[in-house]
Amino acid sequence: RALAQARAVLFVLWTFLLVFPGITVMILAYPFVYLFDRKRRRFLHAVNRVWASLSIMPFFRVNVSGRDNLPPSTTGAVYVANHQSVMDIFVLFLLGMPFKFVSKIEVFYVPIIGLAMYLTGHVALKRMDGRSQAQTFKQCCGLLKEGVSILVFPEGTRSRDGKVKDFKAGAFKMARRGGAPVVPISLRGTNKVMPHGKGFLRFYPGVVDIKIHEPLALEADGDVQDWSDRTKESILSGLDDQ
Repeated sequence: RALAQARAVLFVLWTFLLVFPGITVMILAYPFVYLFDRKRRRFLHAVNRVWASLSIMPFFRVNVSGRDNLPPSTTGAVYVANHQSVMDIFVLFLLGMPFKFVSKIEVFYVPIIGLAMYLTGHVALKRMDGRSQAQTFKQCCGLLKEGVSILVFPEGTRSRDGKVKDFKAGAFKMARRGGAPVVPISLRGTNKVMPHGKGFLRFYPGVVDIKIHEPLALEADGDVQDWSDRTKESILSGLDDQ
């Protein structure tokens, strides 16, 4: 346990060390990105990808399968993944596809990290504010219609035991309104690398597997619940222990 805690301290220090050159590049590039790629901000997303890759490289390995199931980067899609650990966002940057994810607004107040999220165009949400939820939904639907992809964890929060919980309907209503497919993604192993729990962070070596499944469209005679169920079945099929 002490070794896992020491490894977590090293990870945090290493990650924040990498943030400084990354945020400098992002600040310098932002005016040009805003002028020429205001919606997708692909260059800034690429900086995030490099930062995430370098952050995790010394600590654990990531395997990605099913890349051929990813829609073109110019096609708006809702990426839907199970949520096990704070590592989920790190590893999902390795998909290499520009996307926006919805995050509680408090994360945007974290020094440097919050600025990077703002520059990249991720979406802030006040979770207990109904007006904010409605604005976020409208903003995400607009992005989808303009060909910008959204990443959502439909469970709403991290699973404490690693089991996939019930999906909330918001991501699927968003996809329906935005006319976008849903891309199920199975994440396996992030909860073993950095377990969810109280107290001091613990970080273990290991392997994380990402499996990208075939995109799912809303069937002509289907409904949101059916769409959600099919998505969850796809995600579960990529998890050995579920």
